[in-house]
Amino acid sequence: MDTAALSVWFDEHARDLPWRHAGTTGWGVLVSEIMLQQTPVARVEPIWREWLVRWPKPSALAAATQGEVVRAWGKLGYPRRALRLHAAAGVISTDHGDIVPSDIDTLLGLPGVGAYTARAVAAFAYGLRCPVVDTNVRRVVARAVHGAGDAGPPSTTRDLADVDKLLPKEPADAAKASAALMELGAVVCVARTPRCAACPVRGGCAWQRNGRPAYAGPAKAVQRFAGTDRQVRGLLLDVLRDSPDPATKQRLDLVWPDAGQRDRCLDSLLVDGLVEQTTDGRFALPGEHRDKPLLGVNP
Repeated sequence: MDTAALSVWFDEHARDLPWRHAGTTGWGVLVSEIMLQQTPVARVEPIWREWLVRWPKPSALAAATQGEVVRAWGKLGYPRRALRLHAAAGVISTDHGDIVPSDIDTLLGLPGVGAYTARAVAAFAYGLRCPVVDTNVRRVVARAVHGAGDAGPPSTTRDLADVDKLLPKEPADAAKASAALMELGAVVCVARTPRCAACPVRGGCAWQRNGRPAYAGPAKAVQRFAGTDRQVRGLLLDVLRDSPDPATKQRLDLVWPDAGQRDRCLDSLLVDGLVEQTTDGRFALPGEHRDKPLLGVNP
């Protein structure tokens, strides 16, 4: 793959995303990467901007209550990410001088930071040479390098090695190539209707040379949302986010007709630390009503 041509294309056609702007700190990049997990860019961008104005440094977020953080997370989904980011902010503030580390192993020691996120921060915030592999990158490599219709089951060792071979030696060039690979998969080499005519590496694409064969690997699971516990948990949190005071159980019962599923989801929110129960039996976001002792609170 011609990563030089890919980087030129990226310079000309990359989306103007705020966390890519010059001057964005490692903290800004970390917040964006956590928010972007399983969440579209269009939903993330306004929330990211609000967070960076409100909490421009890890210490600022660490000083907020968990409830404030969950409330500000809004409709991004998977709200446990908000609590993990809050916990990571505390560690960065106390152990790393309020600066997000650049070392991958140190990043991996932060709450909620996995292999992808650590490498993304190292590359995109600090310009380091390290392969960054997400679903989009895996699909680009599967097609352009291996001639397959899409990537099969992930293999961390193989996937990282595949991308590492493509990266230029110079760290800054490698970091840009990593971003370009991801962008290509997000906007051109998409899963269902790839825009091959607009692809900057079409001439060397093995998938094109093979006649663009259909994906023949294992069937991929299709995630549904309607009727799942995830939907019910979100509805319960919506009530608490929209209420300045703790909500009664009767009020929460109105959000979903299946009492068994509803109670199971409420219990899971308590266990996850996303909801707390007051001594009078009402429910609230964590840390927002601690003028009274609380029941069922995770430390």
